[in-house]
Amino acid sequence: MTLIDSERRVAAETSAPAATRRRRGGHWRAAALFLLPAVVLLVALRLLPTVEAITQSFQRGTQSFTGGRFVGIENYALLFADPTFQNVLVVTALFLVIIVPFQIVCALLLAVLLVERFPGVGIVRTLIFIPVAAPAAVATVIWGVAYQPQGPINAALAAVGLPEQPFLTSSDQALACIIVLLSWIGIGYWTLFLIAGLQDIPRELYEAAALDGAGWWRTLRSITLPNLRRPLAFVVVANTVSSVLVFVPIQILTQGGPAGSTRLIMYDLYNSSFVLGDLNIGQTEVVILLVFLIAITTVQFRMLSKEN
Repeated sequence: MTLIDSERRVAAETSAPAATRRRRGGHWRAAALFLLPAVVLLVALRLLPTVEAITQSFQRGTQSFTGGRFVGIENYALLFADPTFQNVLVVTALFLVIIVPFQIVCALLLAVLLVERFPGVGIVRTLIFIPVAAPAAVATVIWGVAYQPQGPINAALAAVGLPEQPFLTSSDQALACIIVLLSWIGIGYWTLFLIAGLQDIPRELYEAAALDGAGWWRTLRSITLPNLRRPLAFVVVANTVSSVLVFVPIQILTQGGPAGSTRLIMYDLYNSSFVLGDLNIGQTEVVILLVFLIAITTVQFRMLSKEN
């Protein structure tokens, strides 16, 4: 019996690694099966269009999304020498410099306020978050009506004795009007993420700061902002990307006007590709936009990830 038991034990020890390998192989196959749809969609909707855009940015004469002759960097040279595209870059940069800090600061202040408990905080949160539920096209139409010469904003200005404003028909005011519209939608959205980050900060830190006599500003600078670094980094990067990709309000309200004052890069890309029919220039703008987004998000992540 001892000999038989020993043989069984040796056989079991020999078959155990093989069984373990079979189980691991089964796990890998199951994981690959679950990941396959996502990988296929990623390749079809992200990777292949990116490769196609890069390829066509070095071609000319493309009348569809295939074909064309190789011209090197000619499309890039044409774009950067074009005064219209230079204006697009300036307007887009000005737009980002204003809207991103404005929305982040407003969202941060609202988050710090709304995370506290005070009478009516639920109502205030609801009022701030309502615009988030409105589709961009719907919000754009609402603000388009408000910006009309005979709209409610000018009616309110006239009621208090102030002159009517041209808003969307003025090259000095149109971009600011777009920023107000997008901030009405976006501030509440980014506030949600910052509130979630604030709620993860241990309350003991604030209690210790209060015992040490730290004021509101010192508490914000020494406790809130350092512990809010990761959510804040995400909000800054996501806000920058979404602002660069703004298209709907421009298309509905201004079509890049007046005098190119609201001609952001996404609208110019659309106009080049589908209005003028120059797909090669449009794809070149896609590549420029992609490089810009990679560069700006890399810089922002590096700046916000530093401990000091």
